[in-house]
Amino acid sequence: MRELGRTHYEQTVYINFEKTRRLKEIFDGDLNVNRIITALQIETGITITPDNTLIILDEIQEVPASLTALKYFSEEAPNYHIIAAGSLLGVALHTGLSFPVGKVEFINMYPMTFNEFLVAVGEKPLDDLLKSRDWQLIKAFKERYIERLKHYYYIGGMPEAVMRFSQNNDFTEVREIQHNILDSYEYDFSKHAPSDIIPRIRMVWNSIPGQLAKENRKFIYRTLKQGARAKDYEAALSWLTDCGQTFMVHRVAKPAIPLKAYEEPGAFKLFMTDTGLMSAMCNIDVRTLLEGNKIFTEFKGALTEQYVYQQVVGGAKFPVFYWSAERSTAEVDFLLQFNQIIVPLEVKSEENLQSKSLKTYNEKFAPAVSVRTSMSDFREQEWMVNLPLYAISEIGNVIEECFRKKKE
Repeated sequence: MRELGRTHYEQTVYINFEKTRRLKEIFDGDLNVNRIITALQIETGITITPDNTLIILDEIQEVPASLTALKYFSEEAPNYHIIAAGSLLGVALHTGLSFPVGKVEFINMYPMTFNEFLVAVGEKPLDDLLKSRDWQLIKAFKERYIERLKHYYYIGGMPEAVMRFSQNNDFTEVREIQHNILDSYEYDFSKHAPSDIIPRIRMVWNSIPGQLAKENRKFIYRTLKQGARAKDYEAALSWLTDCGQTFMVHRVAKPAIPLKAYEEPGAFKLFMTDTGLMSAMCNIDVRTLLEGNKIFTEFKGALTEQYVYQQVVGGAKFPVFYWSAERSTAEVDFLLQFNQIIVPLEVKSEENLQSKSLKTYNEKFAPAVSVRTSMSDFREQEWMVNLPLYAISEIGNVIEECFRKKKE
């Protein structure tokens, strides 16, 4: 946000409501726009002019009334440029406060994708090559992609961790940053969550790596505690999801448009925000990174599935679900709703390319396009396409190309 202000505006007014508590009183009273602007000018010493000043209201969830004030800026003074941000904004929006519906544009921020990571560490040509989809040339640089993908599994996409690694290539410092981030999340649990559900929030949070490491990655309550029931942990799960720390991918009973209409609320997989944070939570050390491709199969491919989900949500932003058969072990890791196409996506952590579940799904539903992502090279077969893990960002383009060819 500050970089946007520095590069596109003459001046920036930055307010952090967590640090500047006295400004809360301004929003406890009259939400008159001119009154608020006067207070911000006094606080910062900057004369705010609509045309050349960016106003940043950070940690806005600390002063809920300031969210309501955005309505009056939109209606009475739309010439002011305002960015409001909050890491726990999703929680704040569920507390019953008056929110200016239709007056504010939402932008969800995710950790950096693998492609963004490549650019950040000085490998933009590799990113450009992926976007060209010149698969023969991409194959020639396979080892370079795999090396950087190993780094990404360990480092993830949290901006500070990526920035420090790009500066000094120090894996130890990266881990320290990640543990600091995880500690700050624990602090947020204690500070912001209702006290009666904090222990359950921690139990759910700490169970995620183990849940994803199971053969069946469906979230199982009894792994949290003997006799645990869904109703005992619903509030904890909702809190983690609302604040953006976890993502629920629901099972669908039928792969049909729209997938949301066929989701099963009680059957879901739970993912974290970032692959690097998961590897830090599991204390994967740098030696694992260096031992062949072991990092890709760690925890039975849990890191790989986390990685793929992170790229699909943070990059392509498809609606994402999963499918499993009622009376067999067949399970397709993800179902993507791409325009009006339902695309099954199977994730393989190495080059073991048996795809029994994907074949079962194809025989049952005959999808227009099926995708498997693995460590193997790109190739098209009659019934599916294999997309390298490091090229998962191109899944949307690959789906379009395959669908177009089949129509022709």
